[in-house]
Amino acid sequence: MQTLILTVLLLAVSCTAMPRAVNAPGSCCFRFFTGRVPKPNIISVIKTHSSCHVQGFITTAEKEFCVSRNEDWARQRSMSSRS
Repeated sequence: MQTLILTVLLLAVSCTAMPRAVNAPGSCCFRFFTGRVPKPNIISVIKTHSSCHVQGFITTAEKEFCVSRNEDWARQRSMSSRS
């Protein structure tokens, strides 16, 4: 009987935890690149997911870089990539 109760309890806990992972962000920034990526090398600039603890831009060139949202060049590039 105790095994059945424990199994049901663990199942209930795991079922309530699963939906939260579905809406989890794909990429968040934890450290920022402090340099400047030359404009011709930039492929894309996208904002990090709103649920990330630290907001930034993910800039793709030959590699992916996290750039602070305070960087003017990244903010301008992000706006120009929408149009």
